[in-house]
Formats: sequence, C-alpha cells, structure tokens
Amino acid sequence: MSLPRMVEARQVFDQPTLEDYRKKIRQELAKKGLKERIGKGQSIAVTAGSRGIANIAGILATVVEEVRKTGGEPFIVPAMGSHGGSTPEGQVDVLCSLGVTEEAVGAPIRSSMEVDPVGTLDGGVTVYLDRLALRADGILVVGRVKPHTDFKGEIESGLLKMLAIGLGKQKGAEMIHWHKYDGYHRIMPEAGRLIAEKTNVVMGLAVLENARHETAMVKALLPGEFMEEEKGLLETAKELLPRIPFMDVDVLIVEEIGKNISGVGMDTNVTGRFWMPGESDLRAPRVGKIVVLDLSEETHGNAIGIGLADLTTARAAARIDHQQTYVNCLTQGSGETGKIPPFLPSDRDAIATAIRICGPVDPAGARVVRIKNTQELGRIWISESLAREVQGSPELSGRVRLLGEPREMQFDVLGTLAR
Repeated sequence: MSLPRMVEARQVFDQPTLEDYRKKIRQELAKKGLKERIGKGQSIAVTAGSRGIANIAGILATVVEEVRKTGGEPFIVPAMGSHGGSTPEGQVDVLCSLGVTEEAVGAPIRSSMEVDPVGTLDGGVTVYLDRLALRADGILVVGRVKPHTDFKGEIESGLLKMLAIGLGKQKGAEMIHWHKYDGYHRIMPEAGRLIAEKTNVVMGLAVLENARHETAMVKALLPGEFMEEEKGLLETAKELLPRIPFMDVDVLIVEEIGKNISGVGMDTNVTGRFWMPGESDLRAPRVGKIVVLDLSEETHGNAIGIGLADLTTARAAARIDHQQTYVNCLTQGSGETGKIPPFLPSDRDAIATAIRICGPVDPAGARVVRIKNTQELGRIWISESLAREVQGSPELSGRVRLLGEPREMQFDVLGTLAR
C-alpha cells in the first residue's frame, strides 16, 4: 500500500515569551510579601509535579533560592498523585527524568505516599494531603495553569489541582476521581481551596506556557486568591494552547505519548478526543484515526492515554509498565485510558493500517498530520493534500510555513519511521 507524501512545516505562533523568568519570579514572590510570610528556620515544602514544564528545574531552583533568602529551609516534595507507580522512589525517579534533582534545584527532595485527612467537602468527600507537606511550616505550590484533558470548567489544571490531586497522592487523587460523576469540575477546585485556605499554604506560583512550549508568564498568588485568579489565568492559557491547524484530519500520527507530556499521555485539547463520560469531543480538529508510535523515555513505561489511540506499535506495547499504567488509570476511576489498542509490527504497518481503516480515502490523498507529541507542535509534518490546502488559503498560509517539497515517508529496514 502506498502512503501519502509528506511536507515538513512550521507553525507560526505569535505569542509572548518570558525571557528572564528567574527575574520575574523574584519580582512576583517579593510583590506578594514572601519575606513576611516565612519565618527564620521554617521548613517550606515546594511542590514539583510530573509534567515536562519548560524550565521547571530553573523555576524550582529560583523559588528555593528566594525561600532560603527569607531564612526558610526549603525542600522539594513530589506532587503527582499516583504517578511513579505510586511509590516514593518512583516519584523521585520521575522528577529526576525531568531534570529536577537535588543538585539542580539546590534543595533536598523528600518523598512519601503517606497522607492525612484535612477536611471534608459537602457530599462527604474526604480531602487528603501529603503528610510531609502538611507537617512542614509552610507549602509553596508551583504549578502550570492549562486546560484539563478530562473535563471543562472555570478552573481546570493549575495550583488548586496540584494541591487536591498532586499533594493528595494516590489516596487523595483516588477519592476525588471516585466522585467525578458528581461534578469533577466542582469537587476538585473545592478540595484545592479547602487545602489552600485551611492548611499551611503560604503562596503559589502559577506558570503559563506558550504554544512553543516556552515560559510565557509567571504569577505569584496568595492562598485566598487561587480560586478567582486561576479563572482568568485559564482563559489566557487557552489562548496560548498549541493546536493542530486543520479542521479535519484522516490520520494523526503521534510519535510519543507520556505523563511528562500530559496527564493522560496526549493532550485531548490537541487531539480533540476525550474519554470522560459526559464530555463530548472537540469540534476541531475532527480526527479519524490516531496512531501512537512510542512512549517517551520520561514516562517510565506509564502508558496512560494509549487507550485513546486507535492503533499502536509492538515497540510501544513492549515498553508498557503495566503496573504503573494500571495504578494511574484506576486511580482516575477508569480503565479506558489504559486499554491497549491493536498493535502492529512496525510504524509503517500501523500508519498504513490507520489509513486503510479510516474510510473510503485514497491513500495518496489522505489528510495526515504527524507530530512529535501534543506538547511540541511548532514543527509538524503534513500530507501533500494538506500542503495544497495551506497554499490555497491565505489564512492558513499565514499560520503554517511549508519548509520543503513533498517526499516519501522514510522507514528503516524494520519499518521504523525516521525521526
């Protein structure tokens, strides 16, 4: 079966970049009175999540440095729910794979899965918090604000989620996910607000990224500001979100998925495909078939999100750590995202099969998009038919630059797609 020829392309993102993010962090923390909120010798837990946030080691190192200037004694605490196989050592390994080491951030990393209850929401939902963080004199929560991959609401991924899910560890995350049918978009923020306002949280640092996966904005917030301020930050984050520039795609080739990329392996806001009951797929892009070729190194075998693909490869299937994957997806209250789709012997077989089963489409004219992952959409490959669409549209040609001529997909002798 012949495959469509592909054209390398670059998306043009006219968005802000925060060049000196360290300076801005210092200014933000000072503006909110960090020095006055931390006493000499006080232990301060600084949160670190499992996502591949741009400049995350530098961001945390700057926060650690500023806490230490106040006389505080900072330490890093993993805030990632059940990720890392739901073990203390596994969560430290996840941080190390992201470049977050004790040497890089200048502070010790203390990891535990032990939690304590800190309150109960209306409806009987018990809220839990990491014991090490709770026993510290203060918590400084650092997190990226962005649209969530599972639900839509006024508040989605951000500081409140880091508190409720990240620092809730497996038990806290599981408790909140169990109640998702009662309104996850309501329960998660309320759990985060309870922690922010009733425990030892001293401040938060919200981070926003642009579509080029660069730091675009940082903003320090006091605990009482989290709820209202995150609403506005989320709207800004939505405007900055990278997207596939086409309304209709026959086949989306995703080179890698992983927890470092998205909480569900690949960002559903990019693929347009959701899995939560009651959440309809996005109107755009409308993707016929999704092919996942591999898992990222940083995901450590956690293949959550593989169930959102229609096809994958034997290589990806062989790299799955089933224990990590099942702990993570079952903590979320569903096995859907951990289901393994049909896996083909090679990349070529998987891509060809996806095109063949996507409907009555001429393979040579199929609308195919290839991306590295859902976090890096600046450089993409598009099929010849989509390239012609770009050339014929002033609006598209202003956002997508073609970088060469159409050429055949390149595979090695084993059928692995050249990267």
